[in-house]
Amino acid sequence: MKAIIKFAAITVTFSILLTSPLNAQQNAEPLTPKEHQTVVDSISSKLNANYVFPEVAKKMASSIELKLKDGDYKSILDPQEFANTLTTDLRAISKDKHIRVTFAPGRIAEQQQTVTAEDSIAYLNRYINNMKRNNFGFKEVKIMAGNIGYLDLRSFSDVEYAGETAVSAMNFLSNTDAIIIDLRNNGGGSPAMIQLITSYLFGSNPVHLNNFYWRPSDRNSQTWTLPHVSGTRSPDTPVYVLTSGGTFSAAEEFSYNLKHLERATLVGETTGGGAHPGGSVVATDRFMVWVPTGRAINPITNTNWEGTGVSPHIETPAIDALDVAYMEALELLSKNNKDEGLKAFYEWPLAELRLKTNPVTLDAKTLEKFAGIYGPRVVTFEKGKLFYQRGRGTKYELIPYSNNEFMLNGLDSFRIRFLNEGNAITALQGLYDNGGTDRNAKVKD
Repeated sequence: MKAIIKFAAITVTFSILLTSPLNAQQNAEPLTPKEHQTVVDSISSKLNANYVFPEVAKKMASSIELKLKDGDYKSILDPQEFANTLTTDLRAISKDKHIRVTFAPGRIAEQQQTVTAEDSIAYLNRYINNMKRNNFGFKEVKIMAGNIGYLDLRSFSDVEYAGETAVSAMNFLSNTDAIIIDLRNNGGGSPAMIQLITSYLFGSNPVHLNNFYWRPSDRNSQTWTLPHVSGTRSPDTPVYVLTSGGTFSAAEEFSYNLKHLERATLVGETTGGGAHPGGSVVATDRFMVWVPTGRAINPITNTNWEGTGVSPHIETPAIDALDVAYMEALELLSKNNKDEGLKAFYEWPLAELRLKTNPVTLDAKTLEKFAGIYGPRVVTFEKGKLFYQRGRGTKYELIPYSNNEFMLNGLDSFRIRFLNEGNAITALQGLYDNGGTDRNAKVKD
């Protein structure tokens, strides 16, 4: 038992705001008045001993004790319903979204049965393997058109196990011209992972990220960027962070830190509003409670995002945040580059993004004017639509993105511009994503 107690004690993190339904057991034994009392007494004790604000802890404990005494819980026989009710009652007093009571007999039994060193290793391996199945929260890493890096990060996992994956992801993004970090589905995790990832976004000189106060030990701690990271840093690369109302806890700290260090542009929705790290503790043989034991104190603002969330620089519905940030990044890069080739490079994906919000519609009479033979290329007008085909190659529908420029539906690397003299279409100009062009004159009828 000592081994697992030690393991649990060192795992103090920001919450991942997810409660697995696997913790609840079907056909669970109904609650008794005695168990009601035991659960309330234990949770009250844990809160009074560890919750970050002692006076608030007393109020929460008094509230659920009074409700128990008044019989408010008497009719609740379902354990999961009791856990949900206690969570609601505790949050009604504290307004702390981190606090939650869970019905987890299976998880508790697993911990209690971990006695020997071998048990402890097996338990730890199950924990690590579970994180591996989710790739430690690194859902997707890719390079989008325009050399824009994208990281979909679903959690800030323990660096001890996820560090190698994080290092690989950040190095993969190191040659990009801008980086988008998507935290819209990130519910939190480890401050140490925040520190590691953030260190890749600054130079080697230490940057003060955050301060924490820990109530159980009555101590303060600080986090700074790391003086050394494996691989390449990206201190000058523009960074965009995507947020939603579901972005919570450690994901909020990451966003809040970068916002106030003026290192990133936040795009999306105001986040959930949870700034109190802590951990789950066993209350009884069937119930656990997540107790916030610390609070973040930002060195720039001297406060945190608890209850208010982190507001974005660019407010937009979460579903649109990626397109908005992608466009912002490309427009910034295009504006800041004098090289015409680079401008064309960034403008290529920009045209497609603009088309999403501002579709171009040309009437049938206008479209029909573009039809014709252009050397080996043929443009046809069929049933109100324009199509392109080179020789016996694939026939593509043409989608207008200006009055005379078209994308090919299904082919991203090539586009068409029609050239005209006076009112007559005289040539077709092929446009390539590497900046190259070619030209074919229109064959006269």
